[in-house]
This record gives sequence, C-alpha cells and structure tokens, in this order.
Amino acid sequence: MSDIRRRGLMLVLSSPSGAGKTTLARGLLEADDQIVMSVSATTRPKRPNEVEARDYFFVSTGQFEQMVRNGEFFEHATVFEHSYGTPKKPVMDALAASRDVLFDIDWQGTQQLKERAREDLVSVFILPPTHDELERRLRARAQDSDDVVERRMAKAAAEISHWPEYDYVIVNNDVQLALGKLRSILEAERARRTRLVGVGEFVAALTKG
Repeated sequence: MSDIRRRGLMLVLSSPSGAGKTTLARGLLEADDQIVMSVSATTRPKRPNEVEARDYFFVSTGQFEQMVRNGEFFEHATVFEHSYGTPKKPVMDALAASRDVLFDIDWQGTQQLKERAREDLVSVFILPPTHDELERRLRARAQDSDDVVERRMAKAAAEISHWPEYDYVIVNNDVQLALGKLRSILEAERARRTRLVGVGEFVAALTKG
C-alpha cells in the first residue's frame, strides 16, 4: 500500500496584546504533540518566569541587526520599540519532517510569511470579547506599567484592523471554547488535499486491476 504523508504547516496566531493568544498557544502545544513552537529572537528585556531559548532568544540590538544582515530570519518586525524575528532553519527543518510550527507573531510578521510561504501558512486572528475586557486582562498581568498598558490599548485598534487579512477569526471569550475552535481549524487544515503527499499513488493502488 502506498504511504500518504503530509507536509508540515505554519500556524500563525495574532492578536492585540492581552487577547489571549499566548494562553491559547500554550494550550495547543500541551494538547498536540505534532506541533512545535517557533522560538523568536527579540531585543526586549526578559520578563519574570521567561526562559532563554524556550520563550525567546534574547539578543542585543546589535546582535539582531547582524542576524538581519546575514539573512537568518524567516520574518522580522519591530513592535513597541523592540525587534522580533523568526530564525529560518528550525522552521524549515520542522516542515520538512512533517511537523507543524506555531507562530505567535503580529500582522507585520504574518504578511512576511504570507509573501514567502503562502501554501504552508494558516493564519488565525484572536479577538477579545470587549474593549473593557482587553484592558482588564492587560492590567491583570501586572507585568507592564500604566503607561505601557495605555500605549498597548491605544495601538489595539490599529492591530485589530488587520483581522480581514487572516484565514480565521476566533473571539476569545472563553479559553477552552476558543482552544477547541483552534484545534478544529488545525485538524481540518492538516487534512487539506493540497498538503497530502502520495495520495495519487494511494488512489492508483486502490483502483488497480
């Protein structure tokens, strides 16, 4: 019998800060061992409980600029005065091995990925249920100053305006319900005909003779 294999896919989650994409990403990684997190490099300071090489590769501005010059990033962008970029090699190695790669990036990075790998890209935009709830979540994190929270809220509308550029939209009113929708999207996209390799041979074997 001919084997049917699957190309890996890139699953992008984007949202304004505080809408819950990081929580959803962690929930998906815990529930599904076929997907791995893309670890970005960033120039922003490390937050409490973050771990080098697990959450981010924390680099200086000079190091980041050198990586850009060397062409080491799959995509990169500057958000809130800090730079973020996705190293190419781990992503390409995972896709070649039929592993899926999860991205927690903004609309700028998503546009770059779309330009370079549209066939392998599945994009999901996470929306908060209300404006007030978004602000409440940002303040509940207790990681940012009031000034930073106000800046994030001011930018949220601009970020949300990019939702039509995404394949799917999920309103994160309940984390478990939102996670269920995200898992359903992933399973459906894995079964997409264009991502399967060897189907022609499999069908030929089925209809042979």
